[in-house]
Amino acid sequence: MLTIDAQVHAYERDHPGRPWAGVLPGPAEVTGDDMVAAMEAVGVDAAILISPFTMYQYDASYALEVRAQHPDKFALIKPVNPTDPGIDEVIADWAATEGTVAVRIMLSRQGSTDPADPGIKRVLDSAARRNQPVNLMCWGLLDNVADYARAHPNTCLIIDHLGMHQPFDPPPPVEPFKDLEKVLKLAPLDNVAIKISGACTYSHKPFPYNDIWDPIRRILDAFGLERCMWGTDWTRASNLVTYAQSVEPFRLTDQLSDEERAELMGGTLRKLYDWDPTRT
Repeated sequence: MLTIDAQVHAYERDHPGRPWAGVLPGPAEVTGDDMVAAMEAVGVDAAILISPFTMYQYDASYALEVRAQHPDKFALIKPVNPTDPGIDEVIADWAATEGTVAVRIMLSRQGSTDPADPGIKRVLDSAARRNQPVNLMCWGLLDNVADYARAHPNTCLIIDHLGMHQPFDPPPPVEPFKDLEKVLKLAPLDNVAIKISGACTYSHKPFPYNDIWDPIRRILDAFGLERCMWGTDWTRASNLVTYAQSVEPFRLTDQLSDEERAELMGGTLRKLYDWDPTRT
């Protein structure tokens, strides 16, 4: 079984050559080498490296450097700006760059929340033309995702972090899965997939966090394993769980068969992102 994490981040310390726009909870620095070491320590073979919006906004230069150093470990996603009039060229250039697999819209943090926003429409259309899935950070905007999916049936939309707000610091939310029914309503839309990422940060129980499995199982059953991907969201989750604690519950649980585990922890990702690290 090839284990691939659907979402990790890497970043340098803040410095004048590549200054941070903001501060993400977690370590002062997690370089590409640090991320690879954490993955190798627990047998994660590869990961999707997402340029952290909080630090670098739309600049993916550090992620590109990391991928150049570790081409067999990482594929890349970067946030894009729907208000950029040149967004089609931005996505075209990104899609033509070696090792890139998708783009991301930070719906919960930027731009218009109007489901008919023309900038978002341009992103979704441009990405579809280049076979690039669009990842959506969409806490609180799940109804909009349904509108996007119906209006853009040829665009693969991937919901980040189960589509529900996740904590940056303890304690976990009192009702972490309160928007679960809204998430499940998206399952009939064939062009919508979902990341089961950062899920361990919802738990009110000690490791291995068995209280998260009933709602996760409902999501898996609704979407099907062919549209679900596991991920850690490391380092955003680092103030609540360690990297190993984000990996091992999915290996240890009896809620997944071996076949389901293989799909969730790498198989589906290879298909949806059309990326196989063993061929890099």
